[in-house]
Amino acid sequence: VQLQASGGGLVQAGGSLRLSCAASGRGFSSYAVGWFRQAPGKEREFVSAIHWSGTGTYYGDTMKARFTISRDNAKNTVYLQMNNLKPEDTAVYYCAAGRKYGSSWEQNDYYGQGTQVTVSS
Repeated sequence: VQLQASGGGLVQAGGSLRLSCAASGRGFSSYAVGWFRQAPGKEREFVSAIHWSGTGTYYGDTMKARFTISRDNAKNTVYLQMNNLKPEDTAVYYCAAGRKYGSSWEQNDYYGQGTQVTVSS
C-alpha cells in the first residue's frame, strides 16, 4: 500500500483546510489510518485516527473540537477536515496506515509523505 497525503497549504488563522490521504494498492479498507504532524524543532504529534470501518475515531486533545477525520473506502481515501486553524497547527502532516488502531506512529505498517500546513496569524 502506498499513501499520498495532499491538501496542505497556507491559510490564515481561523481558516480551514481538508487534507486527503489517498491509498493505492490492495487492502486499504482493512487498515486503520492515522494523521500525525511534526513542527520544526518539535516531536511528532498524534492528530487523529480512524478505525478501518470508519465507526471509531479519536483525536489529540488540542484537535478534538476543530478537526474531523473521515474515510471513503470506496475511494481508498481518508480525510482530515481542519477548521478554526491556529498558528500552532503549522506543521508537516503525515498519514499512516496499519492493522492496529491507535495513536502510535510506530505501530503503522505504511507511511505517506508529508503535506505542509502553514497557518498565518
